[in-house]
Amino acid sequence: MTTRTEQDGFGPLELPADALYGVQTQRAVVNFPVSGWTMPRAFIAALGAIKAACARANGEFGHLPPAVAEAIAFAADRIARGEHIDQFPVDVFQTGSGTSSNMNANEVIARLATQRLGAAVHPNDHVNFGQSSNDVIPTAIQVAAARLLADELLPTLLDLKLMLEHRAGEHLQTVKTGRTHLMDAMPVTLGQELLGWAAQVRSNIERLADTQRRVARLPLGGTAVGTGINADARLGPRVAELLSAEGSVAFESADNYFEGISAKDECVELSGQLNTLACTLMKIANDLRWMNSGPLAGLGEIELPALQPGSSIMPGKVNPVIPESVAMVCAQVMGQHLTVTIAGQSGNFQLNVMLPVLAHNLLSSLSLLTNVVRLLTTRALAGFTVRHARIEATLAQNPILVTALNARIGYEQGALIAKRAYREGRPVLDVAQEVTGLARDELAALLDPAKLTRGGAAGPGGG
Repeated sequence: MTTRTEQDGFGPLELPADALYGVQTQRAVVNFPVSGWTMPRAFIAALGAIKAACARANGEFGHLPPAVAEAIAFAADRIARGEHIDQFPVDVFQTGSGTSSNMNANEVIARLATQRLGAAVHPNDHVNFGQSSNDVIPTAIQVAAARLLADELLPTLLDLKLMLEHRAGEHLQTVKTGRTHLMDAMPVTLGQELLGWAAQVRSNIERLADTQRRVARLPLGGTAVGTGINADARLGPRVAELLSAEGSVAFESADNYFEGISAKDECVELSGQLNTLACTLMKIANDLRWMNSGPLAGLGEIELPALQPGSSIMPGKVNPVIPESVAMVCAQVMGQHLTVTIAGQSGNFQLNVMLPVLAHNLLSSLSLLTNVVRLLTTRALAGFTVRHARIEATLAQNPILVTALNARIGYEQGALIAKRAYREGRPVLDVAQEVTGLARDELAALLDPAKLTRGGAAGPGGG
């Protein structure tokens, strides 16, 4: 590999001759050969957007010559579009403030701006003017997270909600056995079950949208410790305006920079909402797996789309691969929330010192959930079919239907009927007629599963 030599306060250092980055980035590459994981693409894109906005604002305020500001903004816009991603090699497990990533961006943008301008553009004096790693990095995390949330996850969740409501509308009259404690319970409709899931998703959308308001309050302008040293007081609000004009998120400048630099509570809150979403999706995925189980020895109520062979040894076996993928993503997100929580409490006095690992896990959770929700919607929920004959057969023999007779014959006699029906494998209606002597028409009306899904008088209770 051809190299070049650059020098800083620590002395000379060799780095790849064609690298756009400089010596400070290379020192980080040498110092942190930890995981091989580089910072997320969304984070790097947000860094580029922030650097472009800062250059434009500082040019407007007269702090940078117009030509220099234009060259920096042009170069930074390229980074924001995802270009030159290979020029960001710094490991996630680096300095806790993310200084290495900030300098990486400064150096790459400075070199690209120098090429465009034909004159030297300095990484610190020009690209980083009025900024510190300590306000840029938390701002980049929040910009990336807010944009992933607004542009990717929330629309995908809305699609999931609409799909659930659509499939529920198809099955509002499909009566099936309800279950509590994984045991047979009173009947419900499949539509009611799906609408319950849709309501969970709707609540997640509402929670995430509320949290997004706090994530969009940016600490840029606080510089090193929150006092705003070396930054124009107009910088933070102007950058928020410029970033807002670029996309769907309405950013604003934080009213207290100390909070945004020393604590990342809004990121922990967002991660907590993602953790809640993971719980919702895990519940839906597991319900689908149970309902699809069998097809002979399990519940066998639905058939999920057959997407691939399920076994290397058992021909014809098909597994619920999409719900399994969903469940694994949910487990990953729950674990990443713990990391974000620990990172969030690592604000020592005026600076949080676990920003890179917080960024890695929070943005990973947003991306993973977006991708797997899309799969759940399009490759599982959109195409499942209902095994009506199976549902009706098990429903007819459900001894818990006798609950509907409580008000007419009492709990104790109902229990005798339920046990006998289960023991003899006979419909509750037949056994109830023999035990009670009531007219079959009356019993049939009382035990009609469809009517039971619409509620009625409550008897002695329990789950």
